[in-house]
Amino acid sequence: MHAKFIQLIKQHSKLSEPEIDLCKNYMEPVRYAKHQIIEEEGKVPAYLYFVVSGFVRLFHYNDKGDELTTHINCPPGFICSYQNFSNQTRSEENLESITDCELLRITKANLDMLTAQSSAFKDFSMYVFQQALSYNEKRSKELATLTAEKRYLKLMAEQPDLLHNVPMQYIASFLGMNPKSLSRIRKQIIR
Repeated sequence: MHAKFIQLIKQHSKLSEPEIDLCKNYMEPVRYAKHQIIEEEGKVPAYLYFVVSGFVRLFHYNDKGDELTTHINCPPGFICSYQNFSNQTRSEENLESITDCELLRITKANLDMLTAQSSAFKDFSMYVFQQALSYNEKRSKELATLTAEKRYLKLMAEQPDLLHNVPMQYIASFLGMNPKSLSRIRKQIIR
């Protein structure tokens, strides 16, 4: 399971054999079946996860008890309630496997040790952090400025795998709309 992770780091940093071994030692492989809660709200997130295969989402409940999907991650990439993981505070979000998943996970203490012991991983961590900031800024802007239809068309163009592997109610929530609106948009696009 580590091969995709090591390959991704090598695309952005020069990685020595001892650093590869460190990554393998600190990143624990785990598998989750479809629809399993991986991290539960009200608790401090125990791990940062790297998605090797499968789809996972972050979600929380609004004051009406409805699920709101805030993030859907497809491989390869990292996911967790990062602010809470980083600060070791309780999260209001749940992390759930949408499909069967293969993940690598690392605790906060081990992440800190890995970045201290590996300059390549430290550089890679900075790259991932910058990419996450850019993604979140772009996503916030799109939710505020694009119509629901344009958001769906953009998702179709940029992440078609989500449409084939993730239930529509999660996609609708992620795009900031209700499932009926998404259904109507999809019917209009098909015509």
